[in-house]
Amino acid sequence: MSRMRSLQNALDEARFGPGRTLNLRARLPTAAEAAARAEAWLREKQASRVAEVLVITGRGNQSPGGVSVVRGRVGRLLASLRRQGVVREFAEHTPGSYVVRLAPLSSVREAARRRRHPVVERPADPKMLAGLDAETRVILRRVAERSLETLGVRDVEPFLEREMVAQFICVAQGVPDGPRREQRLRLALAALLEEYDDR
Repeated sequence: MSRMRSLQNALDEARFGPGRTLNLRARLPTAAEAAARAEAWLREKQASRVAEVLVITGRGNQSPGGVSVVRGRVGRLLASLRRQGVVREFAEHTPGSYVVRLAPLSSVREAARRRRHPVVERPADPKMLAGLDAETRVILRRVAERSLETLGVRDVEPFLEREMVAQFICVAQGVPDGPRREQRLRLALAALLEEYDDR
């Protein structure tokens, strides 16, 4: 490894650290596996209110023709996630990595509202919220109220249940299954509520 690459790696470690770095190159995934892993990781980082991350794709030196299929696929994913309100902006950091600035969590819902033909149209089924505990439902309700208020809705009650479901779907995408998922979901909802309150 050249001295310049060693210096770049040291600077990246200081700037991002292991918690804000996704190294896709380490496991040599297929392009589809890399995109799925990157999307889940980026959504989780957005829900955790991380502002900036590093995604390492590799240069593709070992790929056919010296072109990284992982890099190209992740670049297309980042462009798609920007339209979906997950990514604010991204740029090539090195020939084998991207620096990604994540959008506020409220941008996911706003992007869904802007799309004329959403990719996935899910009905607002309140049964989806039935398993949530009371504390989570209270925070979710407050998020939905604030979201509707930012749209200029004065009487939020007729729209509240549907908005709660829509907000839940958006936030839950960034909170993977695992231990204490509902606690992590509450933290993401509290962060989203804070975003709305700061406006």
